[in-house]
Amino acid sequence: MAKYTREDILEMADKENVKFIRLQFTDILGTIKNVEIPVSQLGKALDNEMMFDGSSIEGFVRIEESDMKLYPDFDTWVVFPWTAEKGKVARLICDIYNPDGTPFAGDPRSNLKRVLKEMEELGFSDFNLGPEPEFFLFKLDVEGQPTLELNDNGGYFDLAPTDLGENCRRDIVLELEEMGFEIEASHHEVAPGQHEIDFKYASALKACDDIQTFKLVVKTIARKHGLHATFMPKPLFGVNGSGMHCNMSLFKDGKNSFFDESGELQLSETARQFLAGTIKHATGFTAITNPTVNSYKRLVPGYEAPCYVAWSAQNRSPLIRIPASRGMSTRVEVRSVDPAANPYLAMTVLLAAGLDGIKNEMKAPKPVDRNIYVMNKQEREEVGIEDLPATLYNALEALKKDEVMVNALGGHIFEHFIEAKEIEWDMFRTQVHPWEREQYLQMY
Repeated sequence: MAKYTREDILEMADKENVKFIRLQFTDILGTIKNVEIPVSQLGKALDNEMMFDGSSIEGFVRIEESDMKLYPDFDTWVVFPWTAEKGKVARLICDIYNPDGTPFAGDPRSNLKRVLKEMEELGFSDFNLGPEPEFFLFKLDVEGQPTLELNDNGGYFDLAPTDLGENCRRDIVLELEEMGFEIEASHHEVAPGQHEIDFKYASALKACDDIQTFKLVVKTIARKHGLHATFMPKPLFGVNGSGMHCNMSLFKDGKNSFFDESGELQLSETARQFLAGTIKHATGFTAITNPTVNSYKRLVPGYEAPCYVAWSAQNRSPLIRIPASRGMSTRVEVRSVDPAANPYLAMTVLLAAGLDGIKNEMKAPKPVDRNIYVMNKQEREEVGIEDLPATLYNALEALKKDEVMVNALGGHIFEHFIEAKEIEWDMFRTQVHPWEREQYLQMY
């Protein structure tokens, strides 16, 4: 990660002809927010003197305690390459602070930092994340609104002319690379209109920043191609949904703590304890990693998304997979996470779950190397496989009962998240959907 000083940023802004700066942050629901300032105010922003009204942001504060401060992270400085030549736009990602100079408890980014400190107190130096976000491309109508018409009918790893999103995907990659991303692969995914671009793993905080930047770039460049990019987990019935597999590893003194050449599967005891904690808290963290009503339309059998709490080094039907790479690349891959998740909150609960396994020296269950999708409920129960929550409501109830997950989120984020999501569930629950009219209007 680049290490910039205040003077570096002022110099780069002048050299690059930057005219505006977006001071970005993320609300509890994972939505990117920003305050845009002219370059004349950059010095003030770098001195942590920019304030905003926190009462207007989902899950932040009440109107009588609305003043919040933006603390830019200098190392997140980047100039958006697609902005106008007559005056470019740059951005800085910010942490949110209270007026008294203390970190705001409702800031997802600051909260992740808090849990990362707990990791450091256990002797680890880094928590690395390699995310794999997927998205769909839909055509826009004449008024620039998204349609449900896909841009192509391609499948996994297809090429043009079948994959008509190829040029858009290439432009996204070029823009990301210009912004400093190291792109490892980009390809068409299984479903028509579905795509994946993989970028190199990074420390958890930077990786979460990268996910938010990635979403912004994908949507912006898609729009230039007359397309709408969506990270909605399941926009279409009958095809695969979009996931965001998270490849995680802990490091100590520059070495991967998950690798042990002499261990079974070359996994260390630390890796197995982390795995055990992840499995124990899987139902508890699902509301955070799969935070929308729509998320649970993806977590169903038959579409390559996990529905069951188990792990394997061999097959892709369980929640957790151990990819084949070893040495520095040894990692635990959680496959349930979807791209609607707030990445800062998702990493907070996944790390807290794994650390709980390490703290309590938990024992991982045996791997399940069978195809779980073809096992019946009794067979699953016999080998101790639990189902993931099937609805947002069930996931919220499981989260409320998981003390470790609640503590990882902190009281402010937990309470506001639950409140917002219970409203979302109730709106869905009380709505009359087209399927119901199709099924019942003439029958009854």
